[in-house]
Amino acid sequence: MSQLKALKIRVTLFCILVGIVLATVAVVSDHWAVLSPQVEHHNTTCEAAHFGLWRICTKTIVMSDSKDKSCGPITLPGEKNCSYFRHFNPGESSEIFEVTTQKEYSISAAAIGIFSLAFLIMGTLCVLLSFRKKQDYLLRPASMFYAFAGLCIFVSVEVMRQSVKRMIDSEDTVWIEYYYSWSFACACAAFVLLFLGGLALLIFSLPRMPQNPWESCMDAEPEH
Repeated sequence: MSQLKALKIRVTLFCILVGIVLATVAVVSDHWAVLSPQVEHHNTTCEAAHFGLWRICTKTIVMSDSKDKSCGPITLPGEKNCSYFRHFNPGESSEIFEVTTQKEYSISAAAIGIFSLAFLIMGTLCVLLSFRKKQDYLLRPASMFYAFAGLCIFVSVEVMRQSVKRMIDSEDTVWIEYYYSWSFACACAAFVLLFLGGLALLIFSLPRMPQNPWESCMDAEPEH
């Protein structure tokens, strides 16, 4: 492997490593979206919420005298209460939620997130084996695992987006406003880095193509 090709692979793997960290943070954190009800009277308390793939957290916030009729921001001090979704922990009470959880969406997003982490683990194992045993061909399945992980993250993002939209549109909920938070941004960035990084790694790890009509792929430089 030439020095230029090795440098390209190292830079690509660094970008993929950043994507792995962002994907892991997105899956385990619970700041994908922030929901807030409408506030009719100020100098009272309101209940905002933020949630992720596994649990939802509600926060009782004391509103000050302002013209803003939304509850928040979520960073204001207040009493916080977190609980896992009831379909992940049936024995735990979730009466604190004034929201109907979109069970199918939540389970789907969480399951796809787990598949993404599994692809990341398999891709990382292939990369480690390729470095340890000097088998560069293992970078090719690793690249595909990383690209699949990126696609899974993208699907989780879309499922979560649809879940939030249904929660806002539902008449059974008190939430009227929402915005996506830093966990959602981490997932979007992870998708870009993993998917594009996986494709780039696949291209860089391929053997040299024939440069002349009389050459064949067997004449390419051997991989070490």
